[in-house]
Amino acid sequence: MAVSGIILVLFLIAHMLGNLKIFTGAAAFDHYAHWLRTIGAPVLPGTWYLWIQRVVLTAAVLAHIWAATVLALRARAARPVRYAHRARVQGSYAARTMRWGGVIILLFVIYHLLDLTAGTVNPVGDPGRPYANVVADFAPGRWYVTLFYTLAIVALGFHLRHGVFSALRSLGQQRPRGERTARRVALVFAVLLCAGYLVVPFAVLTGLVA
Repeated sequence: MAVSGIILVLFLIAHMLGNLKIFTGAAAFDHYAHWLRTIGAPVLPGTWYLWIQRVVLTAAVLAHIWAATVLALRARAARPVRYAHRARVQGSYAARTMRWGGVIILLFVIYHLLDLTAGTVNPVGDPGRPYANVVADFAPGRWYVTLFYTLAIVALGFHLRHGVFSALRSLGQQRPRGERTARRVALVFAVLLCAGYLVVPFAVLTGLVA
Protein backbone atom coordinates (compact mmCIF):
# COMPACT_ATOMS: atom_id res chain seq x y z
CA MET A 1 0.00 0.00 0.00
CA ALA A 2 2.74 2.44 0.96
CA VAL A 3 5.08 1.72 -1.96
CA SER A 4 2.34 1.89 -4.58
CA GLY A 5 0.97 5.04 -2.94
CA ILE A 6 4.38 6.76 -3.06
CA ILE A 7 4.76 5.95 -6.76
CA LEU A 8 1.34 7.39 -7.53
CA VAL A 9 1.92 10.53 -5.43
CA LEU A 10 5.23 11.24 -7.18
CA PHE A 11 3.47 10.93 -10.53
CA LEU A 12 0.69 13.26 -9.37
CA ILE A 13 3.24 15.92 -8.41
CA ALA A 14 5.10 15.64 -11.73
CA HIS A 15 1.84 15.62 -13.71
CA MET A 16 0.55 18.71 -11.90
CA LEU A 17 3.77 20.63 -12.59
CA GLY A 18 3.51 19.66 -16.25
CA ASN A 19 -0.11 20.81 -16.40
CA LEU A 20 0.85 24.23 -15.06
CA LYS A 21 3.04 24.81 -18.12
CA ILE A 22 -0.17 25.61 -19.97
CA PHE A 23 0.17 29.14 -18.54
CA THR A 24 3.38 29.59 -20.59
CA GLY A 25 1.40 29.51 -23.84
CA ALA A 26 0.36 27.10 -26.55
CA ALA A 27 3.78 26.74 -28.18
CA ALA A 28 5.58 26.00 -24.92
CA PHE A 29 2.91 23.59 -23.72
CA ASP A 30 2.82 21.70 -27.02
CA HIS A 31 6.63 21.53 -27.02
CA TYR A 32 6.57 20.10 -23.49
CA ALA A 33 4.01 17.47 -24.52
CA HIS A 34 6.17 16.54 -27.50
CA TRP A 35 9.24 16.33 -25.27
CA LEU A 36 7.48 13.73 -23.10
CA ARG A 37 7.30 11.49 -26.15
CA THR A 38 11.05 11.74 -26.74
CA ILE A 39 12.35 11.13 -23.21
CA GLY A 40 15.08 8.53 -23.29
CA ALA A 41 15.98 9.07 -26.94
CA PRO A 42 18.04 7.77 -28.61
CA VAL A 43 18.33 4.92 -26.11
CA LEU A 44 14.55 4.44 -26.07
CA PRO A 45 12.82 4.62 -29.45
CA GLY A 46 9.63 6.57 -30.06
CA THR A 47 7.23 6.77 -27.13
CA TRP A 48 8.74 3.90 -25.15
CA TYR A 49 9.23 6.03 -22.04
CA LEU A 50 5.54 6.89 -21.92
CA TRP A 51 4.60 3.23 -22.30
CA ILE A 52 7.04 2.21 -19.56
CA GLN A 53 5.52 4.90 -17.35
CA ARG A 54 2.00 3.67 -18.12
CA VAL A 55 2.93 0.08 -17.29
CA VAL A 56 4.50 1.14 -13.96
CA LEU A 57 1.50 3.33 -13.06
CA THR A 58 -0.97 0.59 -13.98
CA ALA A 59 0.96 -1.87 -11.81
CA ALA A 60 0.98 0.67 -8.96
CA VAL A 61 -2.78 1.24 -9.25
CA LEU A 62 -3.50 -2.51 -9.28
CA ALA A 63 -1.15 -3.05 -6.34
CA HIS A 64 -2.84 -0.23 -4.45
CA ILE A 65 -6.30 -1.70 -5.05
CA TRP A 66 -5.07 -5.18 -4.14
CA ALA A 67 -3.45 -3.92 -0.93
CA ALA A 68 -6.61 -2.02 0.05
CA THR A 69 -8.72 -5.13 -0.55
CA VAL A 70 -6.38 -7.36 1.47
CA LEU A 71 -6.33 -4.91 4.38
CA ALA A 72 -10.12 -4.65 4.35
CA LEU A 73 -10.49 -8.45 4.38
CA ARG A 74 -7.96 -8.77 7.19
CA ALA A 75 -9.81 -6.18 9.24
CA ARG A 76 -13.08 -8.04 8.70
CA ALA A 77 -11.50 -11.40 9.53
CA ALA A 78 -10.04 -10.02 12.74
CA ARG A 79 -13.58 -9.39 13.96
CA PRO A 80 -15.86 -11.92 12.21
CA VAL A 81 -18.71 -11.23 14.66
CA ARG A 82 -19.99 -7.69 14.84
CA TYR A 83 -20.19 -5.84 18.10
CA ALA A 84 -23.63 -5.94 19.74
CA HIS A 85 -23.21 -2.23 20.35
CA ARG A 86 -20.42 -0.15 18.98
CA ALA A 87 -19.94 3.49 19.82
CA ARG A 88 -19.49 5.87 16.91
CA VAL A 89 -15.81 6.35 16.13
CA GLN A 90 -14.80 9.94 15.53
CA GLY A 91 -12.75 10.06 12.37
CA SER A 92 -12.09 12.40 9.49
CA TYR A 93 -14.42 12.54 6.52
CA ALA A 94 -11.46 11.48 4.37
CA ALA A 95 -10.95 8.31 6.38
CA ARG A 96 -14.64 7.37 6.32
CA THR A 97 -14.91 7.82 2.54
CA MET A 98 -11.52 6.36 1.57
CA ARG A 99 -12.93 3.43 -0.41
CA TRP A 100 -15.65 5.35 -2.26
CA GLY A 101 -13.15 8.10 -2.99
CA GLY A 102 -10.87 5.50 -4.54
CA VAL A 103 -13.70 4.27 -6.78
CA ILE A 104 -14.49 7.83 -7.94
CA ILE A 105 -10.82 8.45 -8.69
CA LEU A 106 -10.55 5.20 -10.66
CA LEU A 107 -13.59 6.07 -12.80
CA PHE A 108 -12.19 9.54 -13.41
CA VAL A 109 -8.80 8.16 -14.47
CA ILE A 110 -10.52 5.95 -17.06
CA TYR A 111 -12.45 8.94 -18.45
CA HIS A 112 -9.36 11.15 -18.32
CA LEU A 113 -7.38 8.65 -20.41
CA LEU A 114 -10.17 8.44 -22.98
CA ASP A 115 -10.34 12.23 -23.03
CA LEU A 116 -6.82 13.66 -23.07
CA THR A 117 -4.73 10.60 -23.90
CA ALA A 118 -6.74 8.63 -26.45
CA GLY A 119 -8.79 11.68 -27.48
CA THR A 120 -11.92 9.63 -28.16
CA VAL A 121 -14.21 11.84 -26.05
CA ASN A 122 -12.35 15.12 -26.61
CA PRO A 123 -13.85 17.75 -28.97
CA VAL A 124 -10.49 18.16 -30.74
CA GLY A 125 -8.81 14.82 -30.03
CA ASP A 126 -5.61 15.71 -31.87
CA PRO A 127 -2.48 14.24 -30.20
CA GLY A 128 -0.38 16.82 -31.99
CA ARG A 129 -2.28 19.74 -30.39
CA PRO A 130 -2.42 19.09 -26.62
CA TYR A 131 -3.00 22.76 -25.78
CA ALA A 132 -6.05 22.87 -28.05
CA ASN A 133 -7.31 19.63 -26.53
CA VAL A 134 -7.21 21.07 -23.00
CA VAL A 135 -8.84 24.37 -24.01
CA ALA A 136 -11.62 22.57 -25.89
CA ASP A 137 -12.12 20.14 -23.02
CA PHE A 138 -12.82 22.76 -20.34
CA ALA A 139 -14.60 25.30 -22.53
CA PRO A 140 -17.56 27.09 -20.86
CA GLY A 141 -20.04 25.05 -22.88
CA ARG A 142 -18.60 21.87 -21.37
CA TRP A 143 -19.03 23.01 -17.76
CA TYR A 144 -20.15 19.49 -16.80
CA VAL A 145 -16.66 18.20 -17.64
CA THR A 146 -15.12 20.81 -15.35
CA LEU A 147 -17.63 19.85 -12.64
CA PHE A 148 -16.75 16.15 -12.94
CA TYR A 149 -13.05 17.03 -12.93
CA THR A 150 -13.52 19.15 -9.79
CA LEU A 151 -15.41 16.42 -7.95
CA ALA A 152 -12.71 13.89 -8.82
CA ILE A 153 -9.90 16.18 -7.69
CA VAL A 154 -11.71 16.93 -4.42
CA ALA A 155 -12.10 13.17 -3.86
CA LEU A 156 -8.38 12.82 -4.61
CA GLY A 157 -7.65 15.53 -2.05
CA PHE A 158 -9.54 13.68 0.70
CA HIS A 159 -7.82 10.45 -0.34
CA LEU A 160 -4.38 12.07 -0.21
CA ARG A 161 -5.03 13.82 3.08
CA HIS A 162 -5.86 10.57 4.82
CA GLY A 163 -3.18 8.59 2.97
CA VAL A 164 -0.35 11.01 3.73
CA PHE A 165 -1.43 11.26 7.37
CA SER A 166 -1.53 7.46 7.67
CA ALA A 167 1.90 7.17 6.05
CA LEU A 168 3.41 9.72 8.43
CA ARG A 169 1.91 7.87 11.39
CA SER A 170 3.37 4.63 10.11
CA LEU A 171 6.78 6.34 10.05
CA GLY A 172 6.52 7.02 13.77
CA GLN A 173 4.47 10.20 14.24
CA GLN A 174 2.22 8.66 16.89
CA ARG A 175 2.67 11.06 19.79
CA PRO A 176 0.00 13.77 20.15
CA ARG A 177 2.33 16.52 18.91
CA GLY A 178 3.58 14.38 16.03
CA GLU A 179 0.03 13.49 15.01
CA ARG A 180 -0.99 17.14 14.94
CA THR A 181 2.00 17.95 12.76
CA ALA A 182 1.21 15.01 10.48
CA ARG A 183 -2.38 16.21 10.09
CA ARG A 184 -1.24 19.71 9.12
CA VAL A 185 1.33 18.43 6.64
CA ALA A 186 -1.21 16.07 5.05
CA LEU A 187 -3.83 18.84 4.80
CA VAL A 188 -1.44 21.41 3.30
CA PHE A 189 -0.10 18.89 0.78
CA ALA A 190 -3.59 17.82 -0.31
CA VAL A 191 -4.82 21.42 -0.65
CA LEU A 192 -1.78 22.52 -2.67
CA LEU A 193 -1.99 19.54 -5.01
CA CYS A 194 -5.72 20.02 -5.56
CA ALA A 195 -5.25 23.73 -6.20
CA GLY A 196 -2.50 22.96 -8.71
CA TYR A 197 -4.82 20.66 -10.65
CA LEU A 198 -7.97 22.79 -10.44
CA VAL A 199 -6.38 26.06 -11.52
CA VAL A 200 -6.05 24.80 -15.10
CA PRO A 201 -9.71 23.93 -15.87
CA PHE A 202 -10.96 27.04 -14.12
CA ALA A 203 -8.47 29.21 -16.00
CA VAL A 204 -9.90 27.82 -19.26
CA LEU A 205 -13.47 28.12 -18.01
CA THR A 206 -13.00 31.81 -17.13
CA GLY A 207 -11.08 32.68 -20.30
CA LEU A 208 -7.71 33.21 -18.63
CA VAL A 209 -6.35 30.44 -20.88
CA ALA A 210 -7.80 30.36 -24.38
